[in-house]
Amino acid sequence: MPLRLGDTAPNFDAKTTEGDINFYDWAGDQWVVLYSHPSDYTPVCTTELGRTAQLKEDFEKRNAKVIALSVDDLKSHQGWVKDIEETQNCTMNFPIIADSDKSIATAYDMLHPKADSNFTVRSVFIIDPQHKVRLTLTYPPSTGRNFQEILRVLDSLQLTDGYSVATPVDWNDGEDVVVSPSIKTEDIPDKFPKGHKVIKPYLRTTPQPNR
Repeated sequence: MPLRLGDTAPNFDAKTTEGDINFYDWAGDQWVVLYSHPSDYTPVCTTELGRTAQLKEDFEKRNAKVIALSVDDLKSHQGWVKDIEETQNCTMNFPIIADSDKSIATAYDMLHPKADSNFTVRSVFIIDPQHKVRLTLTYPPSTGRNFQEILRVLDSLQLTDGYSVATPVDWNDGEDVVVSPSIKTEDIPDKFPKGHKVIKPYLRTTPQPNR
């Protein structure tokens, strides 16, 4: 069964380019971005891993860690890391899981039944500190992932977990947000003293409350 939003992300033990880990222990009390690659030495994924390494501080600001997965073995990963660092002008600073027996890929439904069984689909999971799946994305092989979007979703999830708001289309950190429909319009000033705008009775906006 595929993982759905709100499901508990499966725990696992794994060998990675940064040593053996238990996923829950490694994650600690942080958010996690887990994403998979069809195989090592693939061109699009090489650029993605390099970009992720360059964004390490951006993820750290959001109390988030990143971990990648491929069903190739650890020796292959270690060779690939050298290529990533050389071609993407970065230092790899997060682990790549070696999932040779495909147990993790299977648990996370990363293997497409109609595709080569040695290739994981290009999945992204955002997992919160309670180990709940909060976002899933699947990309086609020819399209590189947008890590600014992944950071934007982390911002949105962390904001909306703390306040009775939602983030509107194309929202970015610092912009106005939507007041939850569960809050009566007359109660908005007490909850959101920065002000608000009533566009429709069901569509009310307010400045981002944690800014």
